[in-house]
Amino acid sequence: MPVPTATGPRIGWSDLPADVQRGIESVLGGRVIAAESQAGGFSPGTADRVRTADGRRAFVKAVSPEQNPDSPDLLRREADNLDALARSPRVPRPIGRYDDGHWIAVAMEEIDGRCPPVPWSDEHVDAAMDTLAALAADLTPSPISGLSPVPEGLASIFFGWQRLRDQPHPALDPWISDRLDELIEVSAGALHRLDGDTVVHCDLRADNLLVRPDGSMVVVDWPWALSGPDWLDRLLLLINIDLYGGQDAEQLVARYLPQVDPSLITGCLAGMCAFFTDAGRQPGVPGLPTLRAFQQAQADSTTAWLLRRLEARG
Repeated sequence: MPVPTATGPRIGWSDLPADVQRGIESVLGGRVIAAESQAGGFSPGTADRVRTADGRRAFVKAVSPEQNPDSPDLLRREADNLDALARSPRVPRPIGRYDDGHWIAVAMEEIDGRCPPVPWSDEHVDAAMDTLAALAADLTPSPISGLSPVPEGLASIFFGWQRLRDQPHPALDPWISDRLDELIEVSAGALHRLDGDTVVHCDLRADNLLVRPDGSMVVVDWPWALSGPDWLDRLLLLINIDLYGGQDAEQLVARYLPQVDPSLITGCLAGMCAFFTDAGRQPGVPGLPTLRAFQQAQADSTTAWLLRRLEARG
């Protein structure tokens, strides 16, 4: 069975109200004469490469509560983050935003690049890991004041095992059911140790990376940023790489994260597995019809990886 991709239906430039289009054009300084919708990602709002009458190019995202009630505030948060992250060449430079309190649109530089194809190639794995290491250096110390720390921001995610224990699910993998107390302990034991002063993206997948023609990468989609350890994004991307197969996750950990305490790797993997397993059983999300299937696929792959790590630990 094919692995689901991180994608979903979305509106395009032509679906935006005329006054919203005019507001975005005011930000861009010219009339939009061409727009190309981009695939990838779950947001039901626009994701368009646009060109204005005077030749300016940009990338525009826009959304309202009609598409999904939570998406506008996520885009506002991303816009705030981008304003602070612009010092890194590995993050798109913001151009400006339009916000009428209902519709929110963000314009940023257009990146000449495409998402790395999956399954991941050795070349793209190496480029992504180099990019994330350099990005962590760019964003340490954190340029975003008041950013929530990882132990606080990921607490609800890591506590998925408690929810599954308190609200048992009949389809839960028996291997998990028999080890919930251990998984709770492993996850909680790692969570409070995930401190640091690096801006962490926290939602790394192939569709949140763009490969430039020279092979370098840019990291996009920043609503979930937290402050934490400089290696965490590399581990989170390894979860996505493992999802699509073709790579040995443990070999990649040894190659790219040799300095990280193995118990932290296991604890973080357990915490993310808790989230995917708990989220995959939840009702569908308005405007995001493919999200739950993708989360369930991630639950399956992280469970298999976690099992291998815990069995190797003994």
